[in-house]
Amino acid sequence: MSQFARSPVTAVLGPTNTGKTYLAIERMCGHASGMIGFPLRLLARENYDRVVALKGVENVALVTGEERIVPPKARWFLCTAESMPLERETAFVALDEAQLGADPERGHVFTDRLLRARGREETMILGSDSLRPMVRALVKDAEIISRPRFSTLSYAGARKLSRLPRRSAIVAFSSEEVYAVAEAIRRMRGGAAVVMGALSPRTRNAQVEMFQSGEVDYLVATDAIGMGLNLDVAHVAFASLRKFDGRRQRRLTVTEMAQIAGRAGRHHRDGTFGALVEEGPNAFTPEEVIAIEGHHVPPLERLYWRRGEPDFSSVDALIDSLSERPTHPVLTAAPEAIDLIVLKRLAEEDWVRARARSPVMVRRLWAACGVPDFRKLGPDPHSRFVGRIFGHLSEGAGHISHQWFADELQRLDQMNGDVETIAGRIAAARSWAYIAHRADWLLDPEHWAARTRAVEEKLSDALHDRLRQRFVDQRTTLLLRRIGAGAADLPVDVAADGAVSVDGHMLGRLTGFRFEVSPDTRVADKRLLIAAAEKGLAAELRKRGAELAVAGDAELALVADPGTVPVLTWNGLEVATLTGGTTLDRPVVTLDRSLHVLDRAAQGQVRERLAAWVQGDLSKRAPTLGALAALARDPAAGGALRAVAAALTEVGGIAPRDGFEAMLVPLTGDDRRRLRRAGVAIGTLDLFDARLFKPAAARWRAALLAARDGHVIEPLAPNAATVLPAGQGAWGYRRFGPQAVRVDLVERLARAAHDARQGNAPFAPDPALATSIGLKAETIARLMAQLGFRPITAEGEAPQWRWHPPRRRGPPPVPAPRPRPGNAFAALADIEFRR
Repeated sequence: MSQFARSPVTAVLGPTNTGKTYLAIERMCGHASGMIGFPLRLLARENYDRVVALKGVENVALVTGEERIVPPKARWFLCTAESMPLERETAFVALDEAQLGADPERGHVFTDRLLRARGREETMILGSDSLRPMVRALVKDAEIISRPRFSTLSYAGARKLSRLPRRSAIVAFSSEEVYAVAEAIRRMRGGAAVVMGALSPRTRNAQVEMFQSGEVDYLVATDAIGMGLNLDVAHVAFASLRKFDGRRQRRLTVTEMAQIAGRAGRHHRDGTFGALVEEGPNAFTPEEVIAIEGHHVPPLERLYWRRGEPDFSSVDALIDSLSERPTHPVLTAAPEAIDLIVLKRLAEEDWVRARARSPVMVRRLWAACGVPDFRKLGPDPHSRFVGRIFGHLSEGAGHISHQWFADELQRLDQMNGDVETIAGRIAAARSWAYIAHRADWLLDPEHWAARTRAVEEKLSDALHDRLRQRFVDQRTTLLLRRIGAGAADLPVDVAADGAVSVDGHMLGRLTGFRFEVSPDTRVADKRLLIAAAEKGLAAELRKRGAELAVAGDAELALVADPGTVPVLTWNGLEVATLTGGTTLDRPVVTLDRSLHVLDRAAQGQVRERLAAWVQGDLSKRAPTLGALAALARDPAAGGALRAVAAALTEVGGIAPRDGFEAMLVPLTGDDRRRLRRAGVAIGTLDLFDARLFKPAAARWRAALLAARDGHVIEPLAPNAATVLPAGQGAWGYRRFGPQAVRVDLVERLARAAHDARQGNAPFAPDPALATSIGLKAETIARLMAQLGFRPITAEGEAPQWRWHPPRRRGPPPVPAPRPRPGNAFAALADIEFRR
């Protein structure tokens, strides 16, 4: 297979979408054996699978830097250009994308294969039309065949990401830019597949399958898609027209633009291309558009060359041979590649020269330098890595340390981390996979090849999952496709627990009438999901509105928690709040905003039902308020009675007597009886209804007062509390020094005191009631003072009490019965209290 071998050479040249690769595979399979060199591991793997389907797995080999599948009877080899086993003779040889000989980084490899790789019976060179003058100059006996493009490629102008048609591929030139574009597509269109040359074949195939199957309609890729990947792309959009080529940032050549744009369209289906901007450095010029549409690519003027069979007699001879300059006028010396840079740096090490004295060890050193810098560490770190490899290969049995290999592989066998982290682990795993496929570098290469393959596959699956999680929202993709349908056509399902989904994709949860998007939803997607829910949930919301309008009393409840506004609930779901009405007992029912999804008629029915329930429950739990309000509105009642009833209604049925003294004077006996029938007790110090201290009535009273005043609900006294610390007083409790006493109990104490006295004679009331309530001595003293009593204490005796009637108008005090024995206030100080 030397460059002097004589076999027919055919150069098949033309633009993309001409079926050149299919032709080469078809011709290879017609020979007894064959070999094709591809520019990417991805392409080698893709076409390996295709040939396996035709010839069987036992007859087909895959040879790349990181993967080597070579059955004993293999006759057809699919390889990367760098890994082509040129020492093996086959009937057919082909080189794909041969125009890459003009690439500064890898061009010398393709040029070498162009010059030296020959089949025994047939050789094919596949490439762009730009390669034509190079083939004529270097392979003079080659037959050049032009392959026209099957379909038309036309310029579609500039379109923003949000306006790109489906089945579009967006091309960027760095992983950062790819990820940024994919994220933008995910937000706007639901998701995108990601294809980059750095992806493992397994990850790339999984991503491509998402696009090919229609799971996503957009593909974001690097220029790797320009190298023969067969995708169902209708439009190619360039996110940028500049790339970093390893040395500098530069504009794409027309040939590169045409190669990438040519991926649009398939077989006889036309395709389009364009940019994302109309003007600026990332916009096409008219000349570039004409050239791409007409497939007029400028011819190549030179190819990069480096000696393919270097001199291994010594390290210096190896370096000199790799640094030779070509003699042919169309060939130019290749820029120093990473392998040669590493070789020169290691050659400066004395220990390396000491070990690389024989041609065998020089060849071994050069093989170690050929380990690619998959991690893109740069010359210095990569040189240290290669130096360690050569250290193992040049000592002992010449095998890499089992422990080192195992430890490094174990360190990479972790599936946690984000996209960048896992991609970095895959790059590192590729280095070890490359090493594992060097048959004489490890003691048990097959074992380690299997181990590295397993780790890379696990990492590849994890990377695919991360890419899918990060850049694909199946739910959004589905909704964007169906959101234009009518509400009845959107298949929204509402589970018993309120979970809302479309075709199995979770949108969120419907709680009552409030739709909440899934907690994993990003902010940019919320509007879309809410719009979808509004379309699909209309029928369900109408149904719930009708159920609420006829809800039973047991389904409705008042929530009156301190520090909040009064709320009405339906089966535990908030549906309305109470606000101030014309009177305290007639609050306004304000529907929760979530019920605004109902039409006006439905809202009116719900509001009427809730208002009716409020009046019904209020009359059941706190009848005093309704009775007082009725008295205040009763035209048959006297003016004094209506005034008292109205005033009591507005304060919630409990008030100090002092503020009502003037209104109580004109009340007749019948007026007082009507107040008592309404539940109001006119006590010594307060007006009240003891029923209002029941828990349900207290909640209603606090809620109505908060609704009227537009405030939050004040703290309520604990249920059945008789006495509170003075600092924790609540409405309906009267403060006496260190304690606040419930007003109905104050009245009981007043009654007991009057029952115990005998005229104005000193007396000692029974202490049992005060003790049972929990009153302190100071509290009792202040209470007795407000009731009109003062202590009378003789020297050396316990104090007794004497009645001092208050000066006020109104009914006479309760007659005083005979006092009962006992001394309730023996602990009081010897001081005089006056009212």
